Amino acid sequence: MAYPRPNGLLMTSTTSASSHSTFLVTGGAGFIGSHLTDALLDQGHSVLVLDDLSTGSEASLDAAAGRPGFRFVKGSVLDRLLVDELTAQVDTVVHLAAAVGLPPFAERQLHSFTTSIRGTETVLEAAHRHGGRKVLLAGTSEIYGKNRSGPMAETADRVIGDTGSARWSHCTAKAVDEILASAYHRELGLPTIVVRLFNTAGARQGAGRGAVVPTLVRQAVEGTPLTVHGTGRQRRCFTHVADTVDALVRLLEHDEAVGGVFNIGSDEEIGIAELAARILRRTASNSPIHLVPYPETYGPGHEDLERGLPDTARMRRLTGWRPQRGLTEILDDTIAEARSGLVPALV
Repeated sequence: MAYPRPNGLLMTSTTSASSHSTFLVTGGAGFIGSHLTDALLDQGHSVLVLDDLSTGSEASLDAAAGRPGFRFVKGSVLDRLLVDELTAQVDTVVHLAAAVGLPPFAERQLHSFTTSIRGTETVLEAAHRHGGRKVLLAGTSEIYGKNRSGPMAETADRVIGDTGSARWSHCTAKAVDEILASAYHRELGLPTIVVRLFNTAGARQGAGRGAVVPTLVRQAVEGTPLTVHGTGRQRRCFTHVADTVDALVRLLEHDEAVGGVFNIGSDEEIGIAELAARILRRTASNSPIHLVPYPETYGPGHEDLERGLPDTARMRRLTGWRPQRGLTEILDDTIAEARSGLVPALV
């Protein structure tokens, strides 16, 4: 898959597409990680993927397997010795390994919370120990919580509820990850970049585990009821994975991204019930839409986010990045994959 840039864009960077670097991508067998791995290999870089395959799949790396400069290691970011050994071999670390979505926090809150923080700390420690390797940390739009202020800039307030709930413990874990990255940068000089991703979607994203687009698409293709949680009026913006990867690569290449926090997302909003109806039309499915109360999935006291709209002005000013693909392309890619039988089954 190609990741084109707008014609005429002038970039200031330390790593050009023609130079060679070595990247460690934690969680690289996952949805975004596998696409990023392909893009870095296409640019002539070497990529070392670390993944414990708890949610990722080696099949996602089929396009990378056998290519010059690619290596896969099965292992955990909690393994300090392994992370240290691998970090010593690379120039840059992209830390994507994390519990995927809210279900892990609803099912095993303590494990998911501590794993997220310990994994990030392990990566940052290793990067610092080996001469200050650059680290890009993937965060989440969940960081903003219940903030309803409209398009949310990186300086927007966090508004959260009871930290005992799955949603707010997930949000808080990601906030701690960001704090760790920021502290390593300010106090120890570690070159870190933090991104907050807003609902990336597209090919290779497994159905289930809170991934709304592939889940609804798979249900429509299979003729089963489409499950929409809550009222369905909550609004989201979905970003094509190719656009997300393009944004990550631009930030990795740019001197002035170091020390910064950047929103990455689309401004094309849609309600989840409206999304389900649109999927039904594009798949010509007769499946019904079922509204599922949150307590049935996440337990009592669960709160949802009414809106998830990013302000990406900081990203645009620094790199010139803008999404090049809309929701229609996301749906068409996901539908084609579901009909081919390549999307993992619901979990």
